[in-house]
Order: sequence, then structure tokens, then C-alpha cells
Amino acid sequence: MNTELMYLVWVTLLTMLLWVPYVLNRIMVRGIADTVGYPENPKPLARWAERTKAAHANAVENLVIFATLVLAAQVLGVSTALTATAAMVYFWARVVHVVVYALGIPWLRTLAFTAGFAAQLVFVWELLV
Repeated sequence: MNTELMYLVWVTLLTMLLWVPYVLNRIMVRGIADTVGYPENPKPLARWAERTKAAHANAVENLVIFATLVLAAQVLGVSTALTATAAMVYFWARVVHVVVYALGIPWLRTLAFTAGFAAQLVFVWELLV
């Protein structure tokens, strides 16, 4: 497995697990019955849990783009030091994005998102040029 695919697996695992913290908070705040049900007036979650849920949604949206680019590179036989580095940067940018999003740090969140976006652009460049 090359570096790009390895980081795709790690990004996918990260995205797969991001629901756990906010669902655990939901269970603690609302109880198991309201967590698995549809309460009419649900108690609000902790702010960090709401932000983690938003970070999860953002991660899912961006996983579609990242996975498409990595898989296109694989099909086309494009694997360079630049794409390997971009895959690594994307993964760590997503880790930082989730952490600073959950902590409510807006400027760092934006920088982390931008780093991930730039890593995606590297793949686009390598695929088209």
C-alpha cells in the first residue's frame, strides 16, 4: 500500500470514529432512551459536542473529495513525493481541524481547513498537469 492510500485509510478511520464523542455526550445529557428515540424537546448538548458533530459533517463532506482524488491518482498511476506529502498534510490538517473545532478555536480551525484544502489542490495539480 502506498502512502496516499495509507493516509486515505487513516482519514477514513478518523471520519468513521468522529460520531462517538458527541453521541456519548448525548447519552450523558439525554439518557439512552432519548438518544435512540425522537424526543419532542431534547436537552441541548454540550457546546463542544455540537462543534464535534459539525466537524464530523465537515469531515464527511471533505472525505468524498479527498477519496476521489486519491483513488483517481491510484487508477492513473500518479504517486509522487508531492502527492504522498499532500496526503500526509491532509490527514494531520483534518486531525487539527477536529480538535480545534471541538475546542472552539476559530482561526486555527480555518487554517487547518485551508491546509487540507491546499493538500487537495496538490492532488488536482498532479492529476491534471
